[in-house]
Amino acid sequence: MDDIFLPARKGLGQNFLHDQRVIENIVAGLNPKIGDTVVEIGPGRGALTKLLLERECDLHLIEFDRDLALYWRDKAASVANLTLHEIDVLKFDFNDFLGISPIRVIGNLPYNISSPVLFRLLQAKKRITDMVLMFQKEVVDRMVAQPGTKQFGRLSVMLQQACKCERILQVPAGAFSPPPKVKSAVVRMVPHEVSDFSLLDEEVFGLLVKQAFSMRRKTLRNSLKEWLDAEDYETLGIDSGNRPERLTVGQFVALANCFAKKSA
Repeated sequence: MDDIFLPARKGLGQNFLHDQRVIENIVAGLNPKIGDTVVEIGPGRGALTKLLLERECDLHLIEFDRDLALYWRDKAASVANLTLHEIDVLKFDFNDFLGISPIRVIGNLPYNISSPVLFRLLQAKKRITDMVLMFQKEVVDRMVAQPGTKQFGRLSVMLQQACKCERILQVPAGAFSPPPKVKSAVVRMVPHEVSDFSLLDEEVFGLLVKQAFSMRRKTLRNSLKEWLDAEDYETLGIDSGNRPERLTVGQFVALANCFAKKSA
C-alpha cells in the first residue's frame, strides 16, 4: 500500500501513529480473523489499516477528513475487502450497519470526541463483539477504574455496566506524528453477553448515574433524594451515607432498578 503524506489537521484532533511496534500490538489486541467484519474508526494514513488488510478481514473505514477520504475512496475501488464510509463517526449508525452481522471495532480516536464516540458505540453493543480503541491515558484510567479510587466516576460505571474493560497498552507520545501533549493508552472492551448487571431501564440507569456524580462530594441520600428514600436503601443493603465513588457498578444497577420498579 502506498504511503500517505497528508499533514495532520489540528482541528480534527489528528495525531498519526508511526511506531511499528505499537501498531502491531494494537492490531494483535483485536487479533482479527479471515472474514471478520472489522470497522476502523479514523484510519488516517493507514498505520493500522495496512496490517488489518493483511489479516484478510472484511474491513470498513470511517473517515471524515475529505483529503484522507479521497485517498481511501480510490484505494477501496481496487481492494476487494475494503469499504469506505465517508461520514462523521458521531453520525454513523452502527446498529443498521450490515444488517445483523457481528462487528469488531478498532481505532485511534480523536481525543476531543472520545466520550461521545464511546457512548455511541454503547448504543450498538448488541452488535459488537469487541473493541480495541486508543484514548488519552486519563480517559482509559477512568474507564478501567475501580470503586473507591479518584478516577472512578460516571464513565467508569456506564462502561463497566455494558462491557469488560481492560487496558492492554500504554503508548508514548513519540509514537505519533505530531506528538500529542498528553499520554495515550489502548483499551479492549468486550460487551457482556450475559450480564450480572441487567437493567430494567437503561435510560433511568444513565440518568441516575449522571445525577449521582453531578454532586460527587455529596452523599447518596442528598444527591439522589428525589429518586430513593431510606427504606429503599435499607432494602438494598446500601449505605445512603456513601458518596457515589464508593459504590460498585452492581449497586448502581440495583439503585436504578429499584427506582424503575417504583416508577412503573
